[in-house]
Amino acid sequence: MMKRLVVLLIAPILACTALGTPLPPVPTSPDQRFDELSAPTQGKPASATQTDSPPTTLPDTSIPTQVPPTSTSPSAFTFPDPDAYTWQPLGISPLQRPVDLQADGSGRLFVIEKQGRIRIIENGQLLPDPFLDITDRVNDNSNEMGLLGFAFHPNFSQNGYFFVNYTGDGGDTFISRFQANGNIALSSSELNLLKIRQPFPNHNGGSMAFGPDGYLYAGLGDGGAAGDPFGNGQSLDTLLGKILRIGVDSAEPYAIPSDNPFGNEILYYGLRNPWRISFDKLTGDLYIGDVGQGEWEEINFVSAGARGGLNFGWDYYEGNHDYDPPGRTGEFVFPVAEYSHAEGGCSVTGGYVYRGSMPEWNGIYLYGDYCTGYVWGLIRLGDQWQAQLLFEANVRITSFGQDENGEIYLLSDGGEVYQLVRK
Repeated sequence: MMKRLVVLLIAPILACTALGTPLPPVPTSPDQRFDELSAPTQGKPASATQTDSPPTTLPDTSIPTQVPPTSTSPSAFTFPDPDAYTWQPLGISPLQRPVDLQADGSGRLFVIEKQGRIRIIENGQLLPDPFLDITDRVNDNSNEMGLLGFAFHPNFSQNGYFFVNYTGDGGDTFISRFQANGNIALSSSELNLLKIRQPFPNHNGGSMAFGPDGYLYAGLGDGGAAGDPFGNGQSLDTLLGKILRIGVDSAEPYAIPSDNPFGNEILYYGLRNPWRISFDKLTGDLYIGDVGQGEWEEINFVSAGARGGLNFGWDYYEGNHDYDPPGRTGEFVFPVAEYSHAEGGCSVTGGYVYRGSMPEWNGIYLYGDYCTGYVWGLIRLGDQWQAQLLFEANVRITSFGQDENGEIYLLSDGGEVYQLVRK
């Protein structure tokens, strides 16, 4: 059983206890481990990392596929008592380093194994055959590399399309479309949309989601090493350190939405390593969990309908704090929640807004930390945000997931999948 905590975000963090064997010491996060060993010492070069884009990216002036909200439940105004709830294991066979969970509307759950497979959980059972197996082209040689994220097309039940983000040849990022037929997707059906050069093996991002506007959103890290040595987060000459937004219905391989702010794939910038993005099923608001450098982890928020071109500040700021160089002026969007490494761990894992069968949780955004297994809740009351530490999972949280009914799941690096339920 996972231990529940009710502690304000600013309170001291307690030590981990029960749920399986204790976590071994984690001297550095998966994000920081490479940083400390391989951080370049030279100054930033003048040119940004090169990015490969398809030769034809037509402006998208079509009406995008509409993805209506799926919940009409009101939002909670206080945090529920976490002692009345638990993260219940699904009881399936352990998966191999699961890093993402998605639902297609059929009642099935689809879970990525980082080595390059997508597995299906149906009727509480893990099916023996993978939904997709692209281990032949996925490069997972480093801890932050592999098959990292995927998203179902809003009309998946009709067209069978889904999209994946993986590191492949040379460690570069590939965003591709595949097509499925029933419980099997043909690996030969790959249509590559984007290949993005990666200078280092960490900070690949990987999260993808379809927004309420029907466009595909993808989160990319700044390219890795430490301190953003190429200045990718603030550069508009590279897709690294960004949230991308593309149209996948009106052109192949894709089209640029006509209201993208820079006339290319970039929608937002100034991110370090957005490890999980998600949209609130009810409101369409966007939440971004962005992994920090060495001191601060952050959650960013974009309200539905907000303009493009927002700058989240990296590497001028780490969270709300000056980073490099200090004292920069400009228009920045600062996080709605943050926690220090002294308080809660080393690497944030972004989550989802709960919109399931327990109304007392509705409207609460749940997120966690990879190293400590802490799970926080974040709630918005008017213009104010409150974060509270709720659970001590005592597992390394690689991702959260949400099914079509709005229920929320937690994935551990050890291979387990848990669901938030009442006791």
